[in-house]
Amino acid sequence: MIELLVLGFLAMTGLVLLGLVGLFVGVFVKAVVWLVLLPFRLLAWLLALPFLVVGGTVALIVGLLMLPIIAIVLAVGLLAAIVSLFTPLLPFLFIAFVVWLIVKAGSRPVAVRS
Repeated sequence: MIELLVLGFLAMTGLVLLGLVGLFVGVFVKAVVWLVLLPFRLLAWLLALPFLVVGGTVALIVGLLMLPIIAIVLAVGLLAAIVSLFTPLLPFLFIAFVVWLIVKAGSRPVAVRS
């Protein structure tokens, strides 16, 4: 029975070593391919740079043109949020206003001496 346990341990160790070898081979191949393709990648960046600059400039101009519209939308949204938060308080404000009117009507005005 112990032989099967040792055999399983050896098999698992072999699989781990095989995986490590595969990992190192994969990393090595990736590094070699990356180094071989590096000049082409640099050339592609060099050729694409003017288009990237033009695209960034256009995006900046469009963003600056959209800024006032975004500010107006944010202001309207903030106003709507404030109104929606204070709308449930309207009945209480009405009751307070009615009480204030009743108290004001019941009190006598103070005479002012001149």
